[in-house]
Amino acid sequence: MDEPLLQLALRVEHDIFVVRQRGREVAAAAGLEHQDQVRVATALSEVARDLLTITGGANVTFAVTGRVDGRFGLRIDLAPLRPLPDDDYQPQSGAVARLVDTLGVVRVEGDTVVRMSRRAPSHVPEPTPQRLAELRAELERVAPGSAVDELASQNQQLIAALDEVRSQRDELAVLNAELQETNHGVMALYNQLTEELEATNQGVVALYAELDEKSAQLRAASESKSRFLANVSHELRAPVTAIIGLGRLLTDGGSDPLTTEQSRQVELIRSSATDLLSLVNELLDLAKAESGRIEPAWAEVDLRLLFGQLRGTLRALASRDEVELVVEDPPHPAVIRTDEVLLAQVLRNLLHNALKFTERGEVRMRAEQRADRWQLTVTDTGVGIAPELHERVFEEFYQVPGSTRVGGTGLGLPYARRLVTLLGGTMQLTSTPGQGSSFTVALPVGGG
Repeated sequence: MDEPLLQLALRVEHDIFVVRQRGREVAAAAGLEHQDQVRVATALSEVARDLLTITGGANVTFAVTGRVDGRFGLRIDLAPLRPLPDDDYQPQSGAVARLVDTLGVVRVEGDTVVRMSRRAPSHVPEPTPQRLAELRAELERVAPGSAVDELASQNQQLIAALDEVRSQRDELAVLNAELQETNHGVMALYNQLTEELEATNQGVVALYAELDEKSAQLRAASESKSRFLANVSHELRAPVTAIIGLGRLLTDGGSDPLTTEQSRQVELIRSSATDLLSLVNELLDLAKAESGRIEPAWAEVDLRLLFGQLRGTLRALASRDEVELVVEDPPHPAVIRTDEVLLAQVLRNLLHNALKFTERGEVRMRAEQRADRWQLTVTDTGVGIAPELHERVFEEFYQVPGSTRVGGTGLGLPYARRLVTLLGGTMQLTSTPGQGSSFTVALPVGGG
């Protein structure tokens, strides 16, 4: 493939015309398009003129090669008769390098050679060895023309190029006229869109003003609600606590004995008052959380000690023999920066709920560290929660249908999630009806 197609000697001024003519013929034989033939011939004549001046001439070799940017094409080597200054060559005209795909100085068998190449079009098939032999023979049979012939050919090429430039200029004028007309339309559309955008902006500004006003009203209403809950809860705690105390006095052995019915009714009053006090306390805690009055007391907390305390205090709640409370010891070391009191409230709430809604099986609490977060999980084998209710259970006062028989106010889970958020963590629920539930609290090791 790289065997020479033609070799020429560049010695005198006239040889420049011969090299140019033969370069165009070889380019045509290699399958290059007409414009590429002219580009190769022009670049070759400029380089030949430079080398004739600098080194006194060169030996020119034409070859078809398969190493021009991944395709086959025409390669031309010009071996100077004398060494190039600094073994480098830069064409006198900077436009020469743009006429071919590659132009530079290479070393071939120890000699410095100026090499240029131009790849063939993609639709031209790669020539076979037989076709190359035919091209070589054909080029040897063709005698080079005179300088006058080459000059006439150059003039014809120049006229054709001028005609093409004139045609492109006319097309460009038409395109400029169309572009100018399009610009007028674009400007008109731009002005229209600008007016519409300004009108829309005015509406958006008015809407934002209205939203700000509504937001202020909502904040005021929320603050009023929180103050109301806090005040009412605070005021109710005293009389409810008094009722519980009076009920305890009535059933005390030092008081006059009560009949069986009276004892049952007093116990009912005490139980109702205790439930009411629990509701009041939860309302007060919720009001504090909503008003932002709870400030975590950050400290290093040992989860093993915390789990041990919860195991001891909540074991009494596992009143059913069919339910086992399992609190696994966290893996050592189990230290987290958090508020111990608030975290204990959250876990106590989750364990208490799990024990209430589990009739048989077990309630299990475990902890594991994943990267920079602790995951505290409470699972049970209770009734479970339908998927469409997973978010609703975190709404205030909401209770899962059919679960009211075990008591509760519907405030525990919303309050627990607010506390977890306050501690910089998240709470997730996974549950399947009839198979139990799993609440996972994820907290950062270094605190929120």
